Amino acid sequence: MTQPTDHLFAPLKLRSLTLPNRIAVSPMCEYSSVDGFANDWHLVHLGSRAIGGAGLVLTEANSVSPEARITPGDLGIWKDEHIPELKRITTFLHQHGAYAGTQLAHAGRKASMSVPWKPARTVPASEGGWQPVAPSAIRFDEVYPLPTSLDRASMDKIIADFVAATHRALAAGFDLVEIHAAHGYLLHEFLSPLSNQRTDEYGGSFENRVRFPLEIIKAVRAAWPQHLPLFVRISATDWAPESLGPSWDLPQSVAFSKLLKQAEIDLVDVSTGGNHPAQQIPVGSGYQVHHSDSIRRQAEIPTAAVGMITEPAQADQIIRTGQADLILLAREPTPQPLLAPSRCGGPTPVHYLARPVRP
Repeated sequence: MTQPTDHLFAPLKLRSLTLPNRIAVSPMCEYSSVDGFANDWHLVHLGSRAIGGAGLVLTEANSVSPEARITPGDLGIWKDEHIPELKRITTFLHQHGAYAGTQLAHAGRKASMSVPWKPARTVPASEGGWQPVAPSAIRFDEVYPLPTSLDRASMDKIIADFVAATHRALAAGFDLVEIHAAHGYLLHEFLSPLSNQRTDEYGGSFENRVRFPLEIIKAVRAAWPQHLPLFVRISATDWAPESLGPSWDLPQSVAFSKLLKQAEIDLVDVSTGGNHPAQQIPVGSGYQVHHSDSIRRQAEIPTAAVGMITEPAQADQIIRTGQADLILLAREPTPQPLLAPSRCGGPTPVHYLARPVRP
């Protein structure tokens, strides 16, 4: 490296944690679990990132219930039996100088799908599939299953699932929890008018659409120790064409982030997209950074930037110029990547995956 990277390698204090640098490993779905259990694959995948020097290593989306999984191969934290294998990983991360984080997640209407290196299809109940749930009974697209609209009792169960998963995350040795409210999964589905067409107090206005995500977030904050930080990942925009009607956008993300600050969230992890198959994403170098910048400045809350950040000098500049406080890095892009929608996150370079994500 011939250019200065002093800011990228500066420490970052988050409550009682002091990250040794501003590099975090972004959640990357592996689809390599059986019944939600972590295994040697996860130990090697995550452990190697700690050996590489990342200050914070986040697991993939960790399902808070069996029904919260995207696929049968998803990582899970819905039962106490999951704790020992997760603890083995956090212990290794700590031994090699990294803090350990996990992303608590519910797939919502994008659940019960085949793993992405197999033909796209809904996994039927006869093969271990389950009934997805959502704010409204609206499919993501024709390949995905028709979800059931959530009632109050089911919403209360989901809150309880997040809280129980939070307690297990602490028992497993995680230093940090991130709540997944992005990429078209359950919490994002409530936020966006494209997927939330409820007529009760959880749909319609901005205040109503953010209500259930905030109920979950506040419950997790209450269950997570006050001395440990809590992140929320959001999609700052649906990237939806105007022809689809009202959608989730940056001004709403700024307003939501102000509410997250009031709820004692420590950092907003700013991604985009994932909630509608007609999204139009202008993918390019650092294409999501300006969303992080806007939220950081307007909501006055720390942010993380992610997506096509490929050079140390680029990452350092983002930190130095105050566009973000943390850089999340994951899969390496090619100069001319063939992009496909990743179930766990945003667009993913197909060539890089050992198990390719289908277009």
